[in-house]
Amino acid sequence: HISSNIMDKTFKSCCCRIILVYMVAIPAVIQAGSEAKLCASLLQPNETLVMTISLIVDEQSKILLQESSDQEFHRCFQFQAPQVESDEVQNFKVEVRGETFLSTEERKVMIKPYSPMTFIQTDKPIYNPGQTVQFRVITLDTNFSLVNQLDIHQNRIGQWVNTSSSGNILQLSHPLNSEAPVGSYAIVVWIGVNKIYHNFKVEKYVLPKFEIKMNLTDEIIYTIVVLQFLNVCGSACFSQMDQTGCASHVFNMSIFTKNGGEKMLIDRFSFNAKVEEEGTGITRSEEKHIALSYVIGKLTFVDTPKIYEHGSIIEGKINVVHFNNTPISDMLVYLLEKKGWSSHHLQNLTTDSHGVASFSLNTTTMPKEDINLIVSMIPSKNTRYRVPYFNRGHHVLSLIQPTAPHSKTSSSLAIQKVEKPLACGEEVSITIQYAIVGETAPKGSVNVIYLALSRGAILQHGHMKVTVQQGSPGEDDGEVTLKLAVVPEMTPLVQVLVYSILPSEAIIAHSMNFPTEKCFRHKVFVEFSPSKAVPGEETTLQLSAQPGSLCGLSAVDKSVHIMEPGKRLDANKIFDLLPVKETTYIPYELEDPVSCLRVRPRRYNLGLKLATNLVIRVPSCLSYKGKEYHHSYVSYRHYSHPIAMYSLGQAGPDAVPGDGFSAAPAPPPIQTVRTFFPETWIWDLVEVGESGTLDIPLTVPDTITTWETEAFCLAPGGFGLAPPVEITVFQPFFLELTLPYSIIRGEHFELKATVFNYLSKCIMVSVTPAPSLDYTLTPLNDVQYSSCLCANGRKTFSWTMAPSVLGDLNVSVSAEAVQSHTACDNEIVNVPERGRIDTVTKSLLVKAEGTEKTDTYNWLLCPTGETLTEEVELQLPKNVVDGSDRISLSVLGDILGRALKNLDGLLQMPYGCGEQNMALLAPNIYILEYLRNTEQLTPAIRDKANTFLTSGYQRQLNYKHFDGAYSTFGQGSGNTWLTAFVLRSFGKAQSFIYIDPAQMKESTSWLESQQGKHGCFFRLGKLFNNRMKGGVTDEVTLTAYITASMLELNMSVSNPVLYGSLSCLKNSTSDLSNTYTTALLAYTFTLAGDMETRAQLLQHLDTVAIRERGHLHWTQTSSETSASLAVEISSYVLLASLSASPLSTTDLGYASHIVRWLVRQQNAYGGFSSTQDTVVALQALALYSTRVFSREGTSTVTVQSPSGGQHLFNVNQNNKLLYQESALQDTEGKYTVEVKGSACASVQVALHYNIPTPTDSTTLSIQVKTEVDCNSNSLRPRLPSLLPLKHTLDIIQELPVQNLKPAVVKIYDYYQPSDQAETEYVFPCK
Repeated sequence: HISSNIMDKTFKSCCCRIILVYMVAIPAVIQAGSEAKLCASLLQPNETLVMTISLIVDEQSKILLQESSDQEFHRCFQFQAPQVESDEVQNFKVEVRGETFLSTEERKVMIKPYSPMTFIQTDKPIYNPGQTVQFRVITLDTNFSLVNQLDIHQNRIGQWVNTSSSGNILQLSHPLNSEAPVGSYAIVVWIGVNKIYHNFKVEKYVLPKFEIKMNLTDEIIYTIVVLQFLNVCGSACFSQMDQTGCASHVFNMSIFTKNGGEKMLIDRFSFNAKVEEEGTGITRSEEKHIALSYVIGKLTFVDTPKIYEHGSIIEGKINVVHFNNTPISDMLVYLLEKKGWSSHHLQNLTTDSHGVASFSLNTTTMPKEDINLIVSMIPSKNTRYRVPYFNRGHHVLSLIQPTAPHSKTSSSLAIQKVEKPLACGEEVSITIQYAIVGETAPKGSVNVIYLALSRGAILQHGHMKVTVQQGSPGEDDGEVTLKLAVVPEMTPLVQVLVYSILPSEAIIAHSMNFPTEKCFRHKVFVEFSPSKAVPGEETTLQLSAQPGSLCGLSAVDKSVHIMEPGKRLDANKIFDLLPVKETTYIPYELEDPVSCLRVRPRRYNLGLKLATNLVIRVPSCLSYKGKEYHHSYVSYRHYSHPIAMYSLGQAGPDAVPGDGFSAAPAPPPIQTVRTFFPETWIWDLVEVGESGTLDIPLTVPDTITTWETEAFCLAPGGFGLAPPVEITVFQPFFLELTLPYSIIRGEHFELKATVFNYLSKCIMVSVTPAPSLDYTLTPLNDVQYSSCLCANGRKTFSWTMAPSVLGDLNVSVSAEAVQSHTACDNEIVNVPERGRIDTVTKSLLVKAEGTEKTDTYNWLLCPTGETLTEEVELQLPKNVVDGSDRISLSVLGDILGRALKNLDGLLQMPYGCGEQNMALLAPNIYILEYLRNTEQLTPAIRDKANTFLTSGYQRQLNYKHFDGAYSTFGQGSGNTWLTAFVLRSFGKAQSFIYIDPAQMKESTSWLESQQGKHGCFFRLGKLFNNRMKGGVTDEVTLTAYITASMLELNMSVSNPVLYGSLSCLKNSTSDLSNTYTTALLAYTFTLAGDMETRAQLLQHLDTVAIRERGHLHWTQTSSETSASLAVEISSYVLLASLSASPLSTTDLGYASHIVRWLVRQQNAYGGFSSTQDTVVALQALALYSTRVFSREGTSTVTVQSPSGGQHLFNVNQNNKLLYQESALQDTEGKYTVEVKGSACASVQVALHYNIPTPTDSTTLSIQVKTEVDCNSNSLRPRLPSLLPLKHTLDIIQELPVQNLKPAVVKIYDYYQPSDQAETEYVFPCK
């Protein structure tokens, strides 16, 4: 696309000379509904002309501008772009009409609607379980259709429907469950069909008290021998840096670089710094990677022309510098000319004292072509591997080519670069160099027109006059200065285009991009007064913004951002939301076809359309150097995002803390009691009145730290973001407690209290813990609990702490500066007037010992006007660990709700083979089919599931053999059962993602080749599914599974393969002793349409069914205890009951009894015990949900607890997938669940408790031994070598804990988790 359709150099119009010239520029893509701008030029009019500009769509014309003039003009005009719902191509028409002149030009433009920019802000990037997630949604629209929050299992744990925001800021919060699992969570916002995600973490952490800063360069130069390179500083969060806080290290580089090539080292250094806090023993580590560079300097061309005329003498200069940009004098360099793959020597040059060498080239004897110059430190072109070198300089001299037989043109415009980003709010000068050759201007000047574009729109325009000879054609060159007012709308980039229409009707042009400072038109500022405070002191936050603004304020402990850096809200992340930052091309659908034209190659793609009576448009083909090149479309680089919706974390540059402290003037208390240690201090929405300022009185929290702010405001004037500010909370004498996040009851640890003295004089400190019934504190033998503490000193005091209760307990310690006659460091001790006593209270979580167990109780209750009631009697085992029991209740409106939002974690079990991978993949397909069949499949859900399907499909191909078979680990013989499983799943997935038909055909052919003459299939490959191991029915069961798979893929029963397998299966129906096989056969013959055999099999199954309280299920034998096996058998019976056509009410009623039992077996994540029971059960439940789906109905769920408390939940069509959860109190006794209404409700009660680790084992056994160096903090539990299976695990102890309780190791059968064994190991070090 040619230079916003303007050429770099000149090119002439054809045929006869045109006196009058006009040109109109308009963006090729215009934002719908915006105030857009177009610019028009009229030159050399000889009569009064009327310029009419209009937009044409569907033969309807809308006039944008009608201008009458008999004078030259260069003006821009604003117009209102039409509103459209989707991208719409319209015709932009320019007509210039006079009495003797008429010209019409049309161009295609696109009217494009951009979705509103939306982002999510959370108060923090990381949370502990039990904390509250506070978040805001900021958008330019006021109505939201859906806001959701997802937990680690993708359960919907908070939902806000059809929520309208106030002043375009929606502020919500959600308390995390104290049992919330650690991991990554997401807040999801739907606006129509579009969605925005914002992720945050949940971890169990204690905030760090200091950060590590490694002062490193970006790269190390190879030739440096000795370098004091690494400078590490440990900086406390309250900004009072210890004098010994920094350390430097000198590296001898030759250790690494000597014979580096022979050692096969990677050219990268890894620096790791570990800082330990004195007294507490707390450590933090930081790692940084630095590249090893072999570039020791560079050569560049300066003051060298870019074009030349053949026969002229070219003057230029070479600049040579070291890697640190210092000049190199008396250096020999070689000037070369690149010829194809080789280079030709031109001259030897030597630099002067400034590192500069001048050269001149006579081009008379050189070929008439572009010259590629190279300057190098060596005469050859190539450099050796891992040898220090100078970067060579490159420069191209373009030959001035004639564009018409009798004229040659070398006129040009060139915008000069500006090194720094343009300062916002200032007028900057941009230099434009011009050279006008061979032109005669009757008026003695020509106009240089400029346009400034940003974000795809024209913002500023103007023109300047350049003097040109009036007589005979000559050569004029010089500079002209463009004054550009940098406005916030130019952020983050302004594109400047300059062009001139010369008297010869040639056009010269140039463009350049200029980055700008990030700024907003709405200026927002915040400031704390005072900017330093003591804990609990009053302070004022002063806010300045446009009158009538609504502002979101936050202040977070700096330690949070030390843990999770780079997650603050800053201008960069706001401007990243822009749908268009710069325009670099014209969409292919806006091409305007013209005939072939000879052109020069350079162009400036600024996304502009030009309508003019000059021939300068993009032709349908290009004639260049004697060849025609016809247009073909390629993939264009474009920075435009049709939907600019992203989630933002908290981001912003780390501010430098202050280095002093000034006491506040308020009367001080004698004692400070510090119990308020939030991680988020400020999280408020405030309104700014007509004055434009607001003072907010605040009380500083008790944490000794630095608080960092974020503040943004919305007003009629737009969005504004305040620069971040800090307030340092500090007192000269204070106490800090060091304790772990949690311990197990019975363990004890060393509680450390560190006292800091930043007074100018010595004090005598006495430290006293508060008495408590929740724990005991034992003094250490060698610790004195009073001590001298001089200026800038610190002292750590320790006790052995042994908690005696479970849950959160508070630990309080006081430090007091006391009177003393003892001299400290030859000084009389001082007693401060304020803050004489500092008391700190922190919390500690105490967990129960033993092994955690979870019992779940599930019900699916579907009332039809009546009230349904269920009761459950909860009883804890006799050996329950005292105080460990807790209970929660959850309600969903869909039995597939948990599974739907937990597609990647149904089992919370490891996976790593072909069968397990498919078990993760298959449930996606059945749930998608259910949602599609019930018209509930939203683009958001489909996108998420398709991601899983695609990655699962690609992963499964790793287990495929060359012949089309699949095996468990991708090696050995093919596996008939697994191949059938893959085939049936891929067949169903074809309607959602691309599945290679050739691979499906290969697998089908391989499977068919495994069929015996009698019709049954041979069993090949090791089967890990317990249901298919051993016994005489293996062949029949496998054949039934493969046959059902082929029938699910809609293969005809008349197919010879299926005909044979069905015949084999029918012959086996005389033996129905295997319940699993019978259930699978019932499903298979239902799919085959053999109702007679189906009825026979279902009748037998009904006689062996287990019935209890309206629930129906099957087991393999009467003594079978495998829940996994029972689920799979019952699911196949359910599939057989529901797959008949037509489906009778009797079948549905029978199926509902099975479903009630199945729902009771679900785990907390929506899955079941293992892989295959989960796959088959979800397939059956999805089919049942499809059959009974209804769009109507609401219900109320009432749960009555044993102690009389009530919990109410509402279920309706809007919140049926909402995971509603509540903590309960009574862990024993009778609970009553009552559902009233007309909508189904899935209710689950989860009872958690601990028991002593079981020592008895049945089918499995496990032993553990530990390997540990008691002088380190690394432990390695190892299974002993006498067992068939060995595994090693490294565990790191972060904080020392004594009397460690045994850790639990568990082994279980993946496919039958009830087969398990547990054991314990004890940390051997004292």
